[in-house]
Amino acid sequence: MSDQMVTALGAPPIEPIAPEMPTITPEPGKRERSASLWADAWRLLIRRPSFVIPGLFLLVIFSMGLFPKLWTSQDYRACDIANSRKSPSWEHIFGYNINGCDYWAHAIYGARPSLLISLSATVGIVLIGSVIGMLAGFYGGWLDAILSRIMDIFFALPFLLGAIVFLVVVKRQDVVTISAILIILGWTTVARIMRGSVLSSKNLDYVQAARALGASNARLMIRHVLPNAVAPVVVLATISLGGFVTAEATLTFLGVGLVPPQASWGIMISQNEAYFQEYPLLLIFPCLFLVGTVLSFILVGDALRDALDPRLR
Repeated sequence: MSDQMVTALGAPPIEPIAPEMPTITPEPGKRERSASLWADAWRLLIRRPSFVIPGLFLLVIFSMGLFPKLWTSQDYRACDIANSRKSPSWEHIFGYNINGCDYWAHAIYGARPSLLISLSATVGIVLIGSVIGMLAGFYGGWLDAILSRIMDIFFALPFLLGAIVFLVVVKRQDVVTISAILIILGWTTVARIMRGSVLSSKNLDYVQAARALGASNARLMIRHVLPNAVAPVVVLATISLGGFVTAEATLTFLGVGLVPPQASWGIMISQNEAYFQEYPLLLIFPCLFLVGTVLSFILVGDALRDALDPRLR
């Protein structure tokens, strides 16, 4: 029946009733989901075996470096030439090396300097590269031009060759020296990535709104630009941890890195590569630690990249 017919009969026209929108209420005992990038990324990461498994392996490696006595009661410096090249057993699961030292203990204590160099170098390149990249990208102009040319100069230096030359000239082969040289040669990549992220973030609407409200440049950089530009740097830093572990082992193998009586996986490889044909386990064991650690850092970095980039979800 049309509205005209209803009106002719004296009845008021029927008004259409708008459908009620369902109200969504959170289930009792549950919190609302956080909308932050990092919270969403964490929820994705803990469901991925490609992140959880290498993450657990890295926890084991870090526990070896921090608390080696939890993993062995032997002293890697307590050597007896009578035990030279003895096969693995239940008491000494990696056997003995050429000098009669417990090889498992050497591998456990070798994790600390390798990880210490890797962590120190990564923290250094992140701090220096982030500051320089932030200033270059945010201010632009002549400051960006000068800082970019400095980056180009350091980019022109071959990483491995430059590290070898610096270590030969300095003639100090310890954790501090190696870490410092890796920082000097490695900060440029972080600076370039941070600069690009800042350039894409500083002109966003919320940054311009904060600027219009009178926020200072320091506040804009720290509170508004940095949180949205740091994600690519975090991914690069995770992958760089594995790269610096490899760099330490490579420099040590070439004879310009750590030296005995210090312990490291690079020393284990360099000391026993000549005996690979007769005693392959002496080379296989440290290589397994080295490859497993580097691969785990790379897998964790790839998982972080996928989780922090909405386009890859």
